[in-house]
Amino acid sequence: MRRPPARPLPGSFIDGVFDSKHGSLRYKLYTPRGSTRRRLPIVVMLHGCSQSAGDFAAGTRMNSLADELGVIILYPEQSASANVGRCWNWHRPDNQVRGRGEPAMIAGLTRHAIALCRADPSRVYIAGISAGGVAAAIIGQAYSNLFVAVGVHSGLACGAVDSLGSALAAMRGRAPLIRAAREVRPRPTIVFHGDCDKVVHPSNADSFRAQLERSTLGPIVSRTRQGQSAGGRAFTRTEHRTARGDVMLESWTIHGSGHAWSGGARSGSYTDPAGPDASREMLRFFLAHRRRPATGDASR
Repeated sequence: MRRPPARPLPGSFIDGVFDSKHGSLRYKLYTPRGSTRRRLPIVVMLHGCSQSAGDFAAGTRMNSLADELGVIILYPEQSASANVGRCWNWHRPDNQVRGRGEPAMIAGLTRHAIALCRADPSRVYIAGISAGGVAAAIIGQAYSNLFVAVGVHSGLACGAVDSLGSALAAMRGRAPLIRAAREVRPRPTIVFHGDCDKVVHPSNADSFRAQLERSTLGPIVSRTRQGQSAGGRAFTRTEHRTARGDVMLESWTIHGSGHAWSGGARSGSYTDPAGPDASREMLRFFLAHRRRPATGDASR
């Protein structure tokens, strides 16, 4: 009988390659310090264009937060052969549905990491920035029986984009992203966007709220508050709850920030160290959500 691969040691940051019928992906995987007996939550982090897995890990500081909070962090890495700019190809129809393309590869890699690390399958999350943020929104919805909640930084909601041209128009805020049909129940989502973003127009953050309002959840109650980070960035934070009180969308507008990970480290690219800590807030949001028993089979 073949032995299962060894579980990564606490505090290890390993490199790997995941092969499937849909393609091959390089990845980095961080296992937090602490006991090996814990079944930990896992967060999938999708980098933006021109970034690498290591660069994204450094910029978001997710590994240090993983040690503090006890979370496994998986960083899939796009190859230059799949996209010369290392962007996730979210605009292609094959990469917008379950069982095909990049969503199938990343879902398969996630299941591989869950098995390898003995992670908790009821606490699986996905997040990303820019192209990685759009991909996270798409994959989280396509594999809603695998991912419990989604984080999107400087990205767009799922929508009717089917070409590079329509993707560029949507990024500029010139194309609708909400489908005409009534939406199904979305994943709980936390969104960050700088209101001075010149790459993905800030109006795209509103599409998450519009999508939620079109869903089958019923009336949505919103509550907004203002604040300021320790670095001096003002922000607006809005929670959108169901009538039952469940937070389905938390949206942060970072005033004066551009196309950059809020509160990130200078050691990574596309970061705004002055902003509120998006990494910590995402993990706080994720860990408040756990899959209820008997909600479907995540094996496919």
